[in-house]
Amino acid sequence: MRRTTKFAALLTAGILALGACGSDDDSDSGSDNGSGEAPESDVKVGMAYDVGGRGDQSFNDSAAAGLDEAKEEGLIADAQESEAEDGEAESAREERLRTFADAGYDPIIAVGFAYASAVGKVAEEYPDVHFAIIDDSSLADVPNVASLVFAEEQGSFLVGAAAALKTETDHIGFVGGVETPLIQKFQAGYEAGAQAVNPDIKIDVKYLTQIPDFSGFADPAKGKTAAQGMYDNGADIVYHAAGGSGGGVFEAAAEADAKAIGVDSDQYNTADPSVQDVIMTSMLKNVNVAVYNYLEEVAGGTFPSGVTTYDLKVDGVGYSTSGGMIDDITSDLDDFKQQIIDGKITVPTEPQ
Repeated sequence: MRRTTKFAALLTAGILALGACGSDDDSDSGSDNGSGEAPESDVKVGMAYDVGGRGDQSFNDSAAAGLDEAKEEGLIADAQESEAEDGEAESAREERLRTFADAGYDPIIAVGFAYASAVGKVAEEYPDVHFAIIDDSSLADVPNVASLVFAEEQGSFLVGAAAALKTETDHIGFVGGVETPLIQKFQAGYEAGAQAVNPDIKIDVKYLTQIPDFSGFADPAKGKTAAQGMYDNGADIVYHAAGGSGGGVFEAAAEADAKAIGVDSDQYNTADPSVQDVIMTSMLKNVNVAVYNYLEEVAGGTFPSGVTTYDLKVDGVGYSTSGGMIDDITSDLDDFKQQIIDGKITVPTEPQ
């Protein structure tokens, strides 16, 4: 894992390397495209990932997918990336953002609510630099910050209903990475969806760590232990909202010959193939769409600010059908989805 103390030097070296090869890339691009005059973006993006970074097969990877799409479509000229480390001090997050700002990156995207304090402080220090933060709305009034948030409870309601419709034991579980108000939204929606199908269903709940310990998002061993306990006690489906720790939940499901529900990305397609068949569905949280849409606006000359919410109405959240394991209940889930969109069902954001 990259060390925070080395980040500034590495980033500076990367910038120098990019500058050294820039003119060669430009001339190659011209010859490849013939006489076409493709518009060139001058947008330079700094992407600060949460713990786990690229490769977590979940939340961070979804954000990375949005960045990659923007690169492929020529919306941005350059991007540099860094990730948070387990147990790092708040000052390390601040320094990560300052390093991007000092190097001329604008906008800077912070992936995860854990960056809220750092973004608030650094955005004030650099009023001419634009920031976006995912999963936090506490900075809604800061003029150079865009808050990209999701209705996680709505998507979780749908996979909770799926769990209740597919369970054979009327006993399911939920594993949260870190007990925070954000992850409690996942729990609240999941429980509400399951209880809408079966008010008497049993739901086990386990959080891996408590604030300020964010390692619960990157500890597959803890995820596996928590899920094993639930399967041993009779649960046959477990939903995780635990980032990289979810890989351990999938391992436990495979060993128990049970099922699991993924989160953020379609984890049937991103998890290790050895556990693919246990992933019944995933709660889709389209962070990639939010990142891409934000960068598309920036490339068009507009720096968004305030809060943008991605909910069921705009397909900001949803559920996956890869693997065909819930094909027989999609009509039920889509009926619940429409009731939520129409306001007939109000999904709670806090566990009851």
